[in-house]
Amino acid sequence: MPLSPVLAFLGNSLDRCANQRSDGDWLSRLLMQPSTRHIRMSGDKTFMRDGHLQTFEAAKAPECVLLGVDASGTGWFASTAQAEENLMDLRSLAGAGTLPQGELAILAQARSLLHWHERHGFCANCGVKTEMRDAGYRRHCAACATDHFPRTDPVIIIAVRHKTRMLLGRHSAWPHGMYSTLAGFMEPGETIEEAARREVFEEAGIRVGDIAFHANQPWPFPSSLMIGLIGEALNDDIVVDPKELETARWFERDEVQSMLDKCHPQGLNAPLPLAIAHHLIRACLGANPGEAE
Repeated sequence: MPLSPVLAFLGNSLDRCANQRSDGDWLSRLLMQPSTRHIRMSGDKTFMRDGHLQTFEAAKAPECVLLGVDASGTGWFASTAQAEENLMDLRSLAGAGTLPQGELAILAQARSLLHWHERHGFCANCGVKTEMRDAGYRRHCAACATDHFPRTDPVIIIAVRHKTRMLLGRHSAWPHGMYSTLAGFMEPGETIEEAARREVFEEAGIRVGDIAFHANQPWPFPSSLMIGLIGEALNDDIVVDPKELETARWFERDEVQSMLDKCHPQGLNAPLPLAIAHHLIRACLGANPGEAE
């Protein structure tokens, strides 16, 4: 099956109805409309039928979340399902490219919201069980009146260049031969650029100067925002932190291109097109040294 060349999980066009979702009567009417589409997920897996996303007429779970309303006025909801053998995972769906981009993005939204609810059923302030409110966009603790809201974790991911070369690294858990751009979670009190410079220096001992934003991508594993950057290295002497990376090295442009084309003589390869790292690498190859798209 050919791989999709498109960056995954973008293109969610649903109206999330922030001004209506606290209205219980409005929500009940929307949920019970015959046209309502209801997604059921087990972890990052969902139901497919004949190559299409399978949705259900109404919720069969104690809690379901509102994803939004589409252009036709149809409501989209999601709830957790029991694991079954025939479910499809999001990475496979993204790589295959069989679903419309908008539906894949809706599944990413559902996965992130449901994962948050599964792990935040009790108040972090007092420990009492919380209740879902605002159609899934808030959990309320009646005991201490604390409200909890879904979180998205910002992650920087950066393609670093030095003259005509590109810095790529790998983790030991990755498939054999896989190299990618460096990435890491932002920490409290950091700007995007500060986080990128810190991560690259911690992992590979490389100081980064100029940084340009390139693209971003929701990443529902479980709920991150990948902030894609291109940076210029100030030095080229790599010092790998073995707790962070298995290895890292500089790759010449021709070698990187062969990795993208899957014809590297040593079997090395780059991330698939569903991931933002793939597109950062391509952007670097397409720009002259010192330029970022």
